[in-house]
Amino acid sequence: MHAIEVSIPSFRSEGSNIEKGYTVFKIEVLMCGRQHTVEKRYSEFHALHKMLKKIIKPLEIPSKHVRNWVPKVLEQRRQGLELYLQTIIMENEVLPKIFLDFLNIRHFPSLPKTESCGKLTHQPALLFLRDPYLLPTTNDMFSNMVIEGVIRGIFYPDFQPR
Repeated sequence: MHAIEVSIPSFRSEGSNIEKGYTVFKIEVLMCGRQHTVEKRYSEFHALHKMLKKIIKPLEIPSKHVRNWVPKVLEQRRQGLELYLQTIIMENEVLPKIFLDFLNIRHFPSLPKTESCGKLTHQPALLFLRDPYLLPTTNDMFSNMVIEGVIRGIFYPDFQPR
């Protein structure tokens, strides 16, 4: 089973007439048990395809020139775009960054798709807004005590106060 699953369950037409209207495809993305939805127009799929052709050999996408408002044709296009996305996932060990960006997936550039779930990446545990070794010059003993306590806790965990 793959870590990323995509489907295009539906589409909708936008715009008031055939000449200025367009179709929006609803893409459902399931990754590591979390699902989110992305909506894309065909022109965005076409742009993705052009970029992917420079990196990998993707399946051809459905034809750009169709009658957008014929439901049967739109359903065929939906199925073709869904197969296109699924094939990219199935045929590539490491998914291209532009593909992950298209699906609004946070990418793990060095990890293959099947290992990207469940791995923790390094995250800072403590952040100082200024250098903790430079104690404030004010007479505020409380802030000095807090900074000293943090420094001792991190660098001298066995320190026993008198």
